[in-house]
Amino acid sequence: MCGIVGMVARDAAVAPDVLERATQSLAHRGPDDSGTVILRESTPEPLEIGLCNRRLAILDLSPLGHQPMQDPETGNWITFNGEIYNFREVRRKLEQGGVEFRSHSDTEVLLKAYGHWSERCLDELRGMFAFAIWDAKRHRLFLARDPMGIKPLYYASAGPFFLFASEVRTLLGTGLVPRCLSRAGLVSYLSFGSLYDPITLIAGISALRAGHYLMWEKGGVREVMYWDLAPHGERKRAAQKNEHASESERRQLVQDLHATLDEVVRMQMVSDVPVGVFLSGGIDSSSLVGILGRAGTRVNTLSIVFREADFSEAKYSRAVAQAFGADHQEILVSQNDVLDAIPYALQAMDLPTIDGLNTYLISRQTRAAGIKVALSGLGGDELFAGYSSFQTVPRMERFARSWKYLPSPVRRGLAAGWALFSSNTDQNRKLAELVRGDKGLPHPYFVSRMLFTPRRRESLFVSHDGQAMERAAVALEDSLARTHSLDPINRVSYLESRNYMQNTLLRDSDGMSMAHGLELRVPLIDHRLAEKLFALPGNWKLSKSTPKPLLVGALHGALPDEVVHRPKRGFTLPFERWLREQLKSEVEKTLRRGADGRLAAVLDTKAVQQVWGDFLNGRTSWSRPWSLYVLERWCELNSVTVGN
Repeated sequence: MCGIVGMVARDAAVAPDVLERATQSLAHRGPDDSGTVILRESTPEPLEIGLCNRRLAILDLSPLGHQPMQDPETGNWITFNGEIYNFREVRRKLEQGGVEFRSHSDTEVLLKAYGHWSERCLDELRGMFAFAIWDAKRHRLFLARDPMGIKPLYYASAGPFFLFASEVRTLLGTGLVPRCLSRAGLVSYLSFGSLYDPITLIAGISALRAGHYLMWEKGGVREVMYWDLAPHGERKRAAQKNEHASESERRQLVQDLHATLDEVVRMQMVSDVPVGVFLSGGIDSSSLVGILGRAGTRVNTLSIVFREADFSEAKYSRAVAQAFGADHQEILVSQNDVLDAIPYALQAMDLPTIDGLNTYLISRQTRAAGIKVALSGLGGDELFAGYSSFQTVPRMERFARSWKYLPSPVRRGLAAGWALFSSNTDQNRKLAELVRGDKGLPHPYFVSRMLFTPRRRESLFVSHDGQAMERAAVALEDSLARTHSLDPINRVSYLESRNYMQNTLLRDSDGMSMAHGLELRVPLIDHRLAEKLFALPGNWKLSKSTPKPLLVGALHGALPDEVVHRPKRGFTLPFERWLREQLKSEVEKTLRRGADGRLAAVLDTKAVQQVWGDFLNGRTSWSRPWSLYVLERWCELNSVTVGN
């Protein structure tokens, strides 16, 4: 696990001090080692290439794992962030083809794989990764990001320079990219409380999308999708066949899924340092512990336990640890510990988010306990159908299909009536938005995940920016278009995975864990496992008696009943109360800066203060004013300006 940064300069020089500054900005991601190389080419055109790496040593702790790394046979160079869990299998395949190795690292396997298969090497990999390879023979830069979007990678063009990095702030720190707000990014953030790829909050900086690679060659950039979560081709035909599976075929498909799940969890234990498991006591993390315990692996589990009984769920994690004989460690925290961590969590945000504080706290305490690698149950809800959205969104889809045939004036009249006679709550505003459908009915999934509805969001802006709205909608429309052949349950799974999970949960998990030099692994979203899940009919993933039956069934009844049937509750923090008490003064002061605020040129100060007033009067939830507070503070911390 590492942080990477680099640039290509056409007929220009790569400044060593700029590279050094950029590398140092990623020190938290890789405290164990640092490396920089500057390459120079004169043909076919004058080029300088700078590659940098900050290393968190997990596999092959020796100096042979140092990066950037060169392949002496091809002359190619790599800087790599992530883990290739099947690197030994890929290595054996390459060795059978006559490829020789010097180290035992997955970095060298990746570098040799590219040299042997070029971009087709991505078909061989299972892991989480973002990497850059300078292809010496073809004089091109190759960037790639893992299929599920676990590891981030950002890029920008600035004059003669093409730059990439693990973090947006690193690109800003080069001084080559202006610290100018993206209007489309602002729309995206206010819509969902996070930034949706490929958009960032900085104009000119884009995220490389999950399952994509990018080729820079002779100043041109080409981005290609090499994998997608939705089945297509042979995978799509197999999924269609499974819809008509017999009972015996169904049992075999589920057994095959469970075998893959076991394989994935064991595979992701590969490490040359101790590995722990985040154990919340929910089904997802408990399943990881159960699978490892059943395989005879001695598991180290960690749980955050609140001193205040109102928030503590220690009894569930203790029950799981005891059931599977885990070495269990409880890390005690108080509300004051969490409140004290908020300023540091804000500083750790590479992009603003209304979430992430819980992951920051867990990661900080885990790293302080001496753990360098931890497994998380993230993704279980998205892929195994654990959210209420798997029931509500299909119902909302049926409702939307019937209403879309009504004339717009009728829809607007009904929406106005709804607004007049219903309470003024966030949920009712969303329903009115769905009914109104002024500019084409928004898909119910996006309505369910909205922070500010389009009408409320537009009221926050000083002036309307139609182009920004359209740019922000492109990614949403693209993900929705890829679901047309999926059944309603799998469609929700795709949208949750490609939107909320990827752009909020995974980004927050990466940023907040790497802020403490902690590698976080997420076995439940291995892309081969995801392929098998999307090959099954969606209705197999729901049961009236058991939540997430395909995941619970993998343990064959071994999970404690009190864990399986507990009320669903994530790692929740009492923000509603905090914003009225301990955090009220700070948030109120920030939101009432008016013309002195960073965003006064684009956000209407009266509308911002109205959001705060609505919260104090119980008309909106804490997440709305909190999102505006985080946005303002992030722009202050990163000296972001509002351009023309």
